Amino acid sequence: MATTERPPPAPSPGDPAATARPPRSRPARDDRTRSDPPDDIRASVPRTLRISAALSWRLLVVVAALAVIGTVVAYLAAIVVPVAIALLLAALLSPAVGRLTRHHVPRALATALVMVGGLAGLGGVLTFVIITFIRGLPELGNQLSTSVDTIVTWLTTGPLQLSEQQLRGAQDEVLATLSANQSSITVGALTTAATIGQMVTELLLVVFTLIFFLHSGRGIWEFLLSAAPAEVRTRVDVAGRRSLAALVSYIRATAVVAVVDAVAIGIGLAVLRIPLAVPLAALVFLGAFVPIIGAVVTGGVAVLIALVAHGPVSALIVLAIIVGIMQLEGHILQPLLLGRAVKLHPLAVILAIAAGLLTAGIAGALLAVPLLAVLNSAIRSLRSDADRHTRPQDVHTSEPEATGPDEPDVDRQATLTG
Repeated sequence: MATTERPPPAPSPGDPAATARPPRSRPARDDRTRSDPPDDIRASVPRTLRISAALSWRLLVVVAALAVIGTVVAYLAAIVVPVAIALLLAALLSPAVGRLTRHHVPRALATALVMVGGLAGLGGVLTFVIITFIRGLPELGNQLSTSVDTIVTWLTTGPLQLSEQQLRGAQDEVLATLSANQSSITVGALTTAATIGQMVTELLLVVFTLIFFLHSGRGIWEFLLSAAPAEVRTRVDVAGRRSLAALVSYIRATAVVAVVDAVAIGIGLAVLRIPLAVPLAALVFLGAFVPIIGAVVTGGVAVLIALVAHGPVSALIVLAIIVGIMQLEGHILQPLLLGRAVKLHPLAVILAIAAGLLTAGIAGALLAVPLLAVLNSAIRSLRSDADRHTRPQDVHTSEPEATGPDEPDVDRQATLTG
């Protein structure tokens, strides 16, 4: 008789065999559940791409901030430009005020003396230049007429063999163009009159601001310095003083170079009997404050007037004089006067002037290089370990050596000029 096999009885909970028996096998379960987060995608992104992305968005933030600052400055250009010009003039005149105060002259009286003397000198120079320019215009007009007649004769009898009818047609076309654009010329004249009124207003703002910069510049700087955090206020003070020293050195050296250029080129033009020699020398003086580009533009004007007045030989001589003076300036005057601390790489100067001219016109070209010199000194001071323990009162803004930290192991000229 077949017997039915029964399953073994289940052990009781107290049976030792129950604890020794291995657990019943269960199907393998994935360690991840639906609630677990997905794998970190950063592990699969190349490190170079991650660094590039981090730098890119930070760069975009900086560019956006600069764009906002530029928009605000452009909107307030009628205020920013006069204040900046007043700061340049203060850097030029403040040593004279300081010298008078050291001789026990009250600061208010010293400021008044410097302002009156500066305005009188500037007004005298401008008056002399304008009178000389007005007196020289008739002679230049006569020489211009003679030159035009010579050119017309050359066009008709020279290699081109142009007929009088062709020349008359060109003259009629020029007159027709002027008649067609008469309204635009009238609007331009009215705009020029409005611009002159705005320039007079800005000039008054320059004078008013310059008085306060000369009289209480230190108090203005201390007020602005109070906005810096207390833990870095000393470093910011030192950096600001070094920036002012760089600005003073730059303006001094540029003024001396401009005087030398104007006197030398004026003498050359006078010896060659070029009309308007004195106004051209004054134009060279003003153009010297815009490095490189100013010399090229003003020199080109002098060569053009020499060409119109006395022909190509005189123009070539004037060009040789200007090139020689520019070489003297670039290799002797600027290294000697500007010194190792303020000298900037020519490429940096060109790019700064181009950016200033593009964004703010002539005023931007004038202020670009001083701004670059100021930023250069400030950044070097903030990054230098040598200025960590420098006291602000030890930085004398009237000394060219104060434009940079005392780092004997660093060659500033190699760093700045390449």
